[in-house]
Amino acid sequence: MLEVSGIHVPADRVPADRPSELALVREVTRKRLHAAPDAITSFELRKRSIDARKRSEVALTYTVRVTLAGGANAERALLSKLGRRHSDRGVRMIAEERSHFPLRHPSPLEDRPVVVGAGCAGLFCALWMARAGLAPLVVERGDDATRRTSIIADLNDSGALDPESNIQFGLGGAGTFSDGKLATGTKSPYHRLVLESLVDAGADGQILYDAHPHVGSDVLPRVVERLRAEIEAAGGEVRCRCRMVDLELAGTAGARRVASVSLVTTDPESGLVREERVRTSHVVLATGHSARDVFALLAERGVVLERKTFAMGVRIEHLQADVDRVQYGAAAGNPALGAAPYKLAEHLDEVPGQPKRSAFSFCMCPGGYVVCASSEPGGVVTNGMSLSGRDGTNANAGLLANVYPEDLPGDGPLAGIDLQRECERAAYELGGGDFVAPAQLVGDFLQGVPSSEPGRVQPTYPRGVRWGSVDGCLPPRVRETLRAALPRMARRLPFFSAADAVLTGVESRSSSPVRVVRGKDLQALGVEGLWPAGEGAGYAGGIMSAAADGLRVAAALVDHVMR
Repeated sequence: MLEVSGIHVPADRVPADRPSELALVREVTRKRLHAAPDAITSFELRKRSIDARKRSEVALTYTVRVTLAGGANAERALLSKLGRRHSDRGVRMIAEERSHFPLRHPSPLEDRPVVVGAGCAGLFCALWMARAGLAPLVVERGDDATRRTSIIADLNDSGALDPESNIQFGLGGAGTFSDGKLATGTKSPYHRLVLESLVDAGADGQILYDAHPHVGSDVLPRVVERLRAEIEAAGGEVRCRCRMVDLELAGTAGARRVASVSLVTTDPESGLVREERVRTSHVVLATGHSARDVFALLAERGVVLERKTFAMGVRIEHLQADVDRVQYGAAAGNPALGAAPYKLAEHLDEVPGQPKRSAFSFCMCPGGYVVCASSEPGGVVTNGMSLSGRDGTNANAGLLANVYPEDLPGDGPLAGIDLQRECERAAYELGGGDFVAPAQLVGDFLQGVPSSEPGRVQPTYPRGVRWGSVDGCLPPRVRETLRAALPRMARRLPFFSAADAVLTGVESRSSSPVRVVRGKDLQALGVEGLWPAGEGAGYAGGIMSAAADGLRVAAALVDHVMR
């Protein structure tokens, strides 16, 4: 198989429809290889990215894989024909490598593993274990995707929060309603398997090659329901509205093991509550970053926890047309390019005795919407999402600064949660209650004065905003960092500090402030059979890295019990 990279096509030559685009790239590839029209027997697009370094010459760049008639011998002959510098032309011979789900074996366990949490880490962990024959039980405190969608709509319309089922809790986890962005800075052999599984479950096949893939919050509910069906078809069980309320550990200090979990299941129709104790020797903790009750339970049980760096800030909104114009120049609006994204980071000057401060964009949503991501009464939390078309009027992103362990008082591992909750409650009060959010224009924020009304950018937060100042819901070092960084960020993207851009507070759940410490065997320190996984446990930072960590933990667990 040959891999051909660096295929460069000007944006104005790229057709808007996908079949025509693929046909064009195939023909450009054939000419690059000097191959006969019928020489290419298979063609696979592996990467598609936008090169906008020169706004006057925006182009799309592709990497493809092809096989030739005549197989490996023909491919070696072609490389020879291209000459010794074929690699400089972006052509090389490769052996295809793929990750696969495990083969099914009889389970050696007397009880089944329990996966706590059905976000991306929990679902993929359970899918691996189910395929291996371990018949896992997955418990998810929130609702299935259909019911959850309705509950979130009710919150947006009426302000009625369900603390057990919301944007944070429910099948698919927080990622289901935050666009489903799949770009990641991590590397894992499982990434391709995750993407292929999502496509098999109904995601657009374009995620297999887009450099910045996303599924869309209008598509993800169907995708996660199909992943659930796959787990159950392979012998697993997924229970929604089922919450872990206790974890029993047996043994002595330093050599403890998982013995059972206590579960409370609520029937969503009748409201009937069922309590049960489930014996199990293996529990995967894939609870996500907002399961604060689980962190408190782990602390009570003496599980080793530690503080970790996390981030807080606000959502910043601009007109998507302004983003497109700055990013793509005259090519803005080309349907082959879509809505333009951005990614920014600004490192401030060091202050003696303090960690190095920086501000950065996070979870950027082109053509998206700010959402209410609250999960506790009396606390406002914001996040962002896009639908699959990314065709909203505004762009939004988290504008965040890190909170370091040394910024927090005392030495307790849950101090970061206390700070998050304090800021969320302050945001609720600033908004005047009913999950209305505080908002401020960027120009006013930079001058330190409250805002009274919007400019060109209309805020998209569904519960409405109360104009004023966002300072009161931000830790002092966070707001100081954002205020210093915003003008510097605008040096690279001039629209960024536009006076009428909107800040909505508070974004406090970008990552977990707690890590459940695990050893080299991926089990919690000193507790056999307790497997922390994903973002909530402190080992991931998005859908792809969480799903990959879930698969990594599942593979380790299967190997452990199959020995």
